[in-house]
Amino acid sequence: MSTLPQAHGGVLRELLVPAEAAARIKADSREFPSWDLTARQLCDLELLATGAFSPLSGFLVRRDYDSVVRDLRLADGTLWPIPVVLDVSVAFAKGLERGGRVALRDPEGVLLAVLTVEDLWTPDRIGEAQAIYGTTERSHPGVTALLDRTHPVYVGGRIEAVALPTHYDFQHLRRSPREVREGFARQGWRRIVGFQNGNPLTAAHLAATRHACRIAQANLLLHPGVGQCEPGDAEHYTRVRCYERALSHHPEGAAQLALLPLATRWAGPREALWHAIVRRNFGCTHFVVTPDHAEPPRADGAPGFHPRGAAQQLALGHAEELGIAILALDDMVYVENRAQYCPAGDVRPGERVLSLDAAEFRRRLAEGLEIPEWHAPPDLVEEVRRRHPARDRQGVTVFFTGLSGAGKSTIANALLARLMELGGRSVTLLDGDIVRKNLSSELGFSKEHRDLNIRRIGFVAAEITKHGGIAICAPIAPYAATRAAVREMVSAAGGFIEVHVATPIEVCEARDRKGLYAKARAGLIKEFTGVSDPYEAPEDAELVIDTRECTGFEAAQIVLNRLEADGYIR
Repeated sequence: MSTLPQAHGGVLRELLVPAEAAARIKADSREFPSWDLTARQLCDLELLATGAFSPLSGFLVRRDYDSVVRDLRLADGTLWPIPVVLDVSVAFAKGLERGGRVALRDPEGVLLAVLTVEDLWTPDRIGEAQAIYGTTERSHPGVTALLDRTHPVYVGGRIEAVALPTHYDFQHLRRSPREVREGFARQGWRRIVGFQNGNPLTAAHLAATRHACRIAQANLLLHPGVGQCEPGDAEHYTRVRCYERALSHHPEGAAQLALLPLATRWAGPREALWHAIVRRNFGCTHFVVTPDHAEPPRADGAPGFHPRGAAQQLALGHAEELGIAILALDDMVYVENRAQYCPAGDVRPGERVLSLDAAEFRRRLAEGLEIPEWHAPPDLVEEVRRRHPARDRQGVTVFFTGLSGAGKSTIANALLARLMELGGRSVTLLDGDIVRKNLSSELGFSKEHRDLNIRRIGFVAAEITKHGGIAICAPIAPYAATRAAVREMVSAAGGFIEVHVATPIEVCEARDRKGLYAKARAGLIKEFTGVSDPYEAPEDAELVIDTRECTGFEAAQIVLNRLEADGYIR
């Protein structure tokens, strides 16, 4: 561990040990219990190791945790608003004792650090959620992550880091606090505004950064948080490329970009304080706090979980103690008659403000419509369009479900033929029987194996969808929970249209070309859907088709019409 005094940001407490000590720790660690770090823990460890979480020397012990939750301070009175703790399972905790050591490893087993156990306790996570987020509603992403995705036992203690997590992306932008500070010193920067935003930048964000730099008479560090990103997270790459392009919208040499592997907590006012402390450790002298800083959006568009402006009020109230100036900026709005952005509070009576909300922005992207330049510069829009093309170039999965003999395969094949006839799209058919022969040949028909078969289909469909193709799936898929999991998996990659082929069982049984129903009735086939095993009919399918009322060709046209109405084909 080393400390580094600097002109910018005070003292860094870095937890990476020298090479000789690291070699000794690695040898000793073979005897220690090992914990594979979660995505959030990897982010926290990296920022602990590099000093971004100065003055912390490890994961919080209980007295510090209790004080942070209660008073936004460590036990010694130092301002620190967010619990940074190592959560572990009950089973793992049973093998630990105070004074013992734990090897902390990445998911591939690489040793990153050793923790000396100083405290071990079961926290009141409901109370923590209420204190940190101001709510225990699971609609809050921070609450959901805390209550549903963290382990129930906390371990606190000093960290000795021997390596940092490996990143293969944007390596030129991943710089430690020491490296960023040294870069400021080389360039002669003395006043630096730190700025972050969780979304691809718009013209309003660019206007805000220029406005902040004018107020502070400072240079700019664009410092987006990129924590907990999966290797295939396209949104992450798009966002960073937008930040790279944003540099050209500032005077040459006046701004620079670095990535911050911070796992956001969406903690609103507390997180604003946390962000300010971290930017101080990176050498910034000013930090921009917005009215709804780190406040998660509600799905229904209702106000956030904290009052608007609460983050600014809390940060300004601690500005002197923070050691970094807080720029509590108003929203920037575009005034038509001035043809420029200005703070919302500076709009004069009679002036017309133009706006484009997030929903309208997404609609225009989906339909390939123009995005006005006053909302976002063309080069940034071009970058976003690469990730979010018009809907007729997006991938989509058509997922048929229904009883055996309902007509799923007939409709799916007719739909495949019609789409191939139209041309212009890559189309793949994942029929239930074909998948059983080629992808799931080793599986039986137990509930567990049926679920696994459907999840495999969902995975393949999601990959096809992610790469802009059309996947047509036609399994029985009898269980609602499994279908919901597939919907979630595919929807993260593109469109999803569920089609319930709701042909009654008596009609399906009368068609029984394979004799399966007869064998099931005779007890020769066990756990047969509709006879000895339930079929859970969808309640929210996009389309419901009864093949007593139409031919397979006509049913395929119904699906085709829906694809056209939703914009997936033209």
